[in-house]
Amino acid sequence: MENNCIAIVLAAGEGKRMKSPLPKTVHRLAGKALCEWVVDSAEQATGVKPVLVIGADTGKFTAIFSDRVFYAVQQKPLGSGHAVLAAKEHLTGDGYAIIIAGDMPLIRARTLKALADRAVAEKLAVCILSTVSENPSGYGRILRNNNGVARIVEDKDATDEQKKIQEINLSVYCFHIPPLLKALYSLNNENAQKEYYLTDCIEYLSKEGHSIETVALQDGSEGLGVNDRVQLADAAKLLRKRINNQIMLSGATLIDPDNTYIDANVTVGRDAVIYPNVTLEGLTVIKENAVIYPGSRICDSTIGRGTTVQNSVILQSKIGDNTTIGPYAYLRPKSVIGNGCRVGDFVEIKNARLKDGAKVSHLSYIGDGEIGEKSNIGCGVVFVNYDGKKKSDTVIGKNAFIGCNVNLVAPVTVGDGAYVAAGSTVTSDVEPDSLCVARCRQRTISGWAKRRREE
Repeated sequence: MENNCIAIVLAAGEGKRMKSPLPKTVHRLAGKALCEWVVDSAEQATGVKPVLVIGADTGKFTAIFSDRVFYAVQQKPLGSGHAVLAAKEHLTGDGYAIIIAGDMPLIRARTLKALADRAVAEKLAVCILSTVSENPSGYGRILRNNNGVARIVEDKDATDEQKKIQEINLSVYCFHIPPLLKALYSLNNENAQKEYYLTDCIEYLSKEGHSIETVALQDGSEGLGVNDRVQLADAAKLLRKRINNQIMLSGATLIDPDNTYIDANVTVGRDAVIYPNVTLEGLTVIKENAVIYPGSRICDSTIGRGTTVQNSVILQSKIGDNTTIGPYAYLRPKSVIGNGCRVGDFVEIKNARLKDGAKVSHLSYIGDGEIGEKSNIGCGVVFVNYDGKKKSDTVIGKNAFIGCNVNLVAPVTVGDGAYVAAGSTVTSDVEPDSLCVARCRQRTISGWAKRRREE
């Protein structure tokens, strides 16, 4: 936006009603922190790095944003006006400043841009985002006179007559910076909360003869603020609906979108099908024609084209095309599964690679290793990867066959085309195209059981 506008996001509130030691605005919903949603919209609306006003606990915010924002610290919680003053070094020149609370995750960039565009076009001292509410309790009321907006009175300071006003302030503003600074320095804390209210700047600017107008919010849900866990859940539900609708409009099928949980940064390809009670988190990518059946959780992973996942957990892994996963498989970080593979029920894979066509059908643990093309792993196979001090790798070549209940004690290599007999414990490398039998020869002692019972 060519409006010489910066955004200031107020995120220093403690959020006591959240009943948590975490700052309120770092609580997460739909894959992002509360204030991260606001920062995203502010950055899109202005095209420049926003200013984030935070409290003394800076580490929680720098872990989320790093250098993506400018930081301003409000050392003591003395009100919204005091919070904006904490960012005064960024309030320079003859531009404009969008000021927004950091607990409004549903606010859209287009709404902020419309607010700023009007402030600039009409040379307003401030443009206020407002709406009319049938239940305005808890919100500041907008008071008008013949010249427009006269002031905003906070709910706790309002008279009974003022509380009947239904036009409310949503704590989103676009100020012209020079009059804003004058107004901020005029503030006092003579109110019920003993705080420096940003809203008092409105009355000051009105009395100084400045023009003040409002922009009516078109989608009421955007004005939702989050103060407790109930409101957090309400906001998350609305955000998930936005996310899911966009995914469906892009060509994927969600069988029951109300019970499908997809984070903001997830990508779902065309003709993919997502069943209910699926959770897709982080930077997950579901490619075209994949099918994710109920009960699956996938985080920071890629699922290939035409692949199916049933009732499984997949974390920080990559799955190829036309592969089947599950039911009840557990793929831990750094698992890489090729094309046309099979990972069956109750298989756990960790930091291992299955090349194209490899199969691990059921009840096996594959940790720290590699399985070659078209090799088959039988039921109950264990990659014994830990000796109590260090992890070691197991490597199985292509077209190999590992029988049921085999222990492969790493480090060990099974060559291409080799067979390992069921029940073997393998501690040395197996040559290609050979048969490895690593178990005691069966011995049958006739009559032993009968004699024992007689004794």
